[in-house]
Parts: sequence; C-alpha cells; structure tokens
Amino acid sequence: MILEALNYAASAALTPASFRPFIGGSVRLWARARRCAKAWAPHEAQCHAAVEAMVAEMKQRRTVVVLGSGLLRDVPVKALSRAFDTVVLVDLVHLASIRAWLALNGIRNAKLISRDLSGAQAILAGLPAEPLAFLRQVPALDLVISANILSQMPIGLRRSLEGQGRPIEEATLSRIVDAHLEGLASLPCRRLLLTDCDYTVRDRAGTVVETADLLLGNTLPPEEAEWIWPVAPFGEEGRDIEILHRVVAVRDPGAGTRPAVR
Repeated sequence: MILEALNYAASAALTPASFRPFIGGSVRLWARARRCAKAWAPHEAQCHAAVEAMVAEMKQRRTVVVLGSGLLRDVPVKALSRAFDTVVLVDLVHLASIRAWLALNGIRNAKLISRDLSGAQAILAGLPAEPLAFLRQVPALDLVISANILSQMPIGLRRSLEGQGRPIEEATLSRIVDAHLEGLASLPCRRLLLTDCDYTVRDRAGTVVETADLLLGNTLPPEEAEWIWPVAPFGEEGRDIEILHRVVAVRDPGAGTRPAVR
C-alpha cells in the first residue's frame, strides 16, 4: 500500500487536473500487474512478438503512436525507441513510475500525451465520434498500435454512468468500439490492433461460471495470432475462480462488422 500511495501522490503532481480522477484506477492496475507478473508474462511476450514482427517488415520507421500505452507492459518500448525516430505514448494517465522507468532506461525520444480516446463525450451527446482524428495531425506517422484498450473504453463508460446513476444502453457502449475501429481503419499508415475479445470465468474444476463478449457484437477481421491472458489467476478475484481473456493481434484492421439482425 505504501508504494501505491507514493505512486499516486507523485503521479498527481505530474497529471493535468482533468485526468487526475483516473490516477486511482491506473495505480490499482499497476499494483495488480506487479502481483500477477508471472501469470501475465506469456501474454506480454505474445504482444511484444506481434509488435516486433510487424516492425521488422517496415522499411520506413519515423513515428509510432501507442494508443493505451498504460503501464508500458503490452508493447516493447525499448525496441520501438530504437526502431523509430519518435515514440508517442497516449493514455489517460502516465504514472510517475512509468515516467521514471523511461528516464532510467534512457528513452529520450518518447512523447507522452494525456488524452481520452473513447469519444464518450460526443457519443453521449449524440454527435459523430472521431476519437482518433487527432492522429491525422501527427507528422511522419508510420505505425499506430492499439494496445489492449478497445475493450476497456466501454467498460470505463459503463462504470462512469453507473456511478452517476444514469441509464446505460448497450448501443451507446458499442459505439465506442465502432468509433475506435473506424478510426483505425481510416488511418493512412500501418496499424496493429491488440485487443481482448471476450472473457471466461472458470472454477478449479474447469467449469465455466460466466462468459462475456467484450467487443459488444463486433466481429474483427482474421487475426494474426490468438492467445489466452489470465487476467485474474486463482486467488486474485477469488480463491476458487480464474478469469481468462481471449486476446488477438490483427494487422491493418478495417472497421468492425456486426452479424446481420434476422
């Protein structure tokens, strides 16, 4: 708890006021990542491999943008720093611990941007949402990586609406997924989508207790790779349950599609 409190306090001083409400969630995720480091290692290795394989094919490497850079665990930041002139890291919050890690590892070509990537404000107002339109202004952009953020944005909006006692419509939440996929598809550069698609809760006997579609009906193009991420191993959320997320890597994704309504 002491480390979490120190990280929170240091991060608050470095975070724009409008993004400070998100620090607590980021610190909790940072703490969970430390507890679950061994269980998460294979997932992180798969993410790194997908990124490195795509970068290896690219001849032009000027600027790379990581959407949902978070704790810098899902992307090989050191390798990106060596391969590209500029690495742009975009998320709601960049914890003090992350900033310190970048400095200690001599990564000087990284730029940190605090930004809400969900488009939720426009969606709730009934306006067209283009949350990734700002990327069209990034000079010399060669690669955009969406790093396990797609499923988290509608979850964040759901929690926010629940906290305010406001009604929640699945169609509103699904528009966040739509807007992100449409935004990626519109970019004139290489794109890599890393995302969890669904989750399963199992008990120690292997019985499925619960499942859910994290993409809210969206169907993605064929993936480059697929694997299981034990987000909550036994003992994290409960002594006798584990939560497993199915993750995919999709190169140059188009807009999402939905099954036809019959």
